[in-house]
Formats: sequence, C-alpha cells, structure tokens
Amino acid sequence: MEMTVNSQAIELREKFWQRSEGWARVWRYLSIKAWGNLPSITQRRISKGYAKVYDQAWSRHLITPYCRLCYADPDYLDQFKPPNGKMTYETFQDFFTRNLKELPSSASDQVWPCEGVLCHSGLVAEIPQSNVKGDRYSLDDIFGLPVGSIPTDYHYANIFLHNKHYHRIHSPIAGTVRRIQHINGDLVVLRPWIYRENPSVPAFRNERINIDIEDEEGRTWHLSVVGGPAVGTIELPEGIAVGSSVEQLDEIALFYLGSTCCIAGPVAHQPVRIYDPVALGMTY
Repeated sequence: MEMTVNSQAIELREKFWQRSEGWARVWRYLSIKAWGNLPSITQRRISKGYAKVYDQAWSRHLITPYCRLCYADPDYLDQFKPPNGKMTYETFQDFFTRNLKELPSSASDQVWPCEGVLCHSGLVAEIPQSNVKGDRYSLDDIFGLPVGSIPTDYHYANIFLHNKHYHRIHSPIAGTVRRIQHINGDLVVLRPWIYRENPSVPAFRNERINIDIEDEEGRTWHLSVVGGPAVGTIELPEGIAVGSSVEQLDEIALFYLGSTCCIAGPVAHQPVRIYDPVALGMTY
C-alpha cells in the first residue's frame, strides 16, 4: 500500500511562503507574546476544553464536508478505518485518530514516520539555537538531552502535521526503545510559516514526548512528538516502553489534534525541499 500525499509540493510551498511577513509577525505575537505568556497549565486546560468539542456526537457531521474541503481524492477515507474497533466514525475525533487499514510497504531500512510537511531540515551542527523566555536552547533540548549529546554530524528533520493529516506516528526503523521522556511545556502555535527562519521554535518550548530507538546497527534515533494548541492528549500505544522491540512502521504515538514530529538520526533523508509533503513509509 502507498500512503496518499494530500497536496502538491508546489502548491504547499506557495501557500506557506505567500504569507506576508507582516501577517507572520502578527501571528508570532499572538502565539509567543499573548497565548505563550499564559501559564502552561492554563494553556492545557483551554486546549483540552476546546478538544472536547470534537468528542461530541454531533461533530461526526463535520467529517463529510471536511473531507470534501481538504482532499481532492473523493475516496481518500477508504484507506482508513475508525479507531478502537469501532464500525463507524462516531465523532470528529474518531476521524482525526483514524487507523490505516493497511500499513505502507517499503524496501528501505529507514522511512518517514508520519504524513506531513517537511518544515525544517539540516545537520544538527547547523540548526540555530532558540530563545525561549529569555533563555538560549540548543537542538539537544528539543529531545530533552544535555548539550552535546546528539552528534553534530547527525541529521535533523521537523515534520509539521496539519489537522488534515493522518496523526499516528510510526517507528522509522526496526530496533529497541531505549528512552521515553515526557516534558511539560507550553502549547504555542505550531504553524511553521509563522517563525520563518526557525520553524522549530515550538519544538523547543512545547509539551512533548521524546523517544529514543536504537537500530539494529546500534545507532540511536531520537524522535520528539510535539503538542500544540488544542492538542488535548499525546498517547503512546500499549507495549511501547523502555526495552521493548519495535518493527519498522510499528505505531509509537498518537495525537489528538495538531502536532509536529522531530527526528535526529545518523542518516540524512532523501532530497526533499522545505514545505514539500512527505508520506508515511516513504523512503527516508
């Protein structure tokens, strides 16, 4: 099975970059200075309250018009099934947390762990530090590690998952889970075009779950599953624990509404331009 990529690359790049700097500045202010200055617990309470709207039975009526608006393929939903063994989508949240009927197949040793848009990429040594509430943070901080823990020749990628994307995160490799860490934080807006030069700003400060997986060659792959506004929950599936073995494309995390997934690994991904779409199971 091949995962459907929902938008054309050129259209995506134009959509993101046509936003004026003035408009981006307004959104940065609202995200960082206004919403971002609320206590983190207040952000989470508001987000969870907002997310509950999509748990209401009436919200299932939003699914059909939403699919018509967001997907060119009228049969897009046929590749999925409702979650938790349900026969139908009882709420919009059921649609949002949909399961694939069949996982993609790949002959590659490394694959993209999710569907989304590549918004930041480069050597670890080249990723700029971020200023969070007056403090400077390095890329290691995204993954909850001491400065210098991630080799500078590792490669970094940040995938932005729009609300329309499939929101389950899968293992990019076969290996063993070596670390799981939950970091409390803010829930600032994730939209990458807001932050221009450093689209990873939210990953430095938002609530996230970090997972390290050691591959069959003994190399560590660092993944950070980052929440945002209206993300009521980030869940790990049963069986994902330190010491557990994972096969490539095993599910390792689930978002309830918007998200970002960051990777730092020993292998550079195949050429993908910034704001190009990537698909789950596509060769990394």
